[in-house]
Amino acid sequence: MNAIFTRTSVRQFEEKEVEQEKIEKILQAAFASPTAKNQQAWEFYVVTNKEILQKLSTASPFATPAANAPAAIVICYRKENLRVPEKVEIDCAIATENIWLECEELGLGGVMLGIAPEEDRMKAVEEILNIPENLRAFTIFPFGYPKNKKPQKNRYDENKIHFVK
Repeated sequence: MNAIFTRTSVRQFEEKEVEQEKIEKILQAAFASPTAKNQQAWEFYVVTNKEILQKLSTASPFATPAANAPAAIVICYRKENLRVPEKVEIDCAIATENIWLECEELGLGGVMLGIAPEEDRMKAVEEILNIPENLRAFTIFPFGYPKNKKPQKNRYDENKIHFVK
């Protein structure tokens, strides 16, 4: 549970490759995420190619951290054969959080770069990665060894808690 309380957004990375075994653990964490009616509509594109990471950094005005990351995972979802299509982006967000927490556990850092539901950003990512038409890009998650990491701020606010008995 420590990762929940230490995780922060990391946008600057050391020039150091992420080991394949760590990438596999991160992907295992993503696949361990719950989904609505167990639809598991996600697919993951792991990008380590610097040229492609640079291109991904232009898909959105906020995607610049991808340019200096040693790796990124692009979380996508299927468009067909969905049990609950209205929940597929929630499922992808949960998988992204699991990716983030596992990165933290492994001494890595990253940041969620929102792509969906902005159609132009989604299409840009899909074109860069040559994603097939049956998939949609949801988010880019660049990650690596943090260059510098600030401690997480305590956001606990009793005023936003309401007990119903």
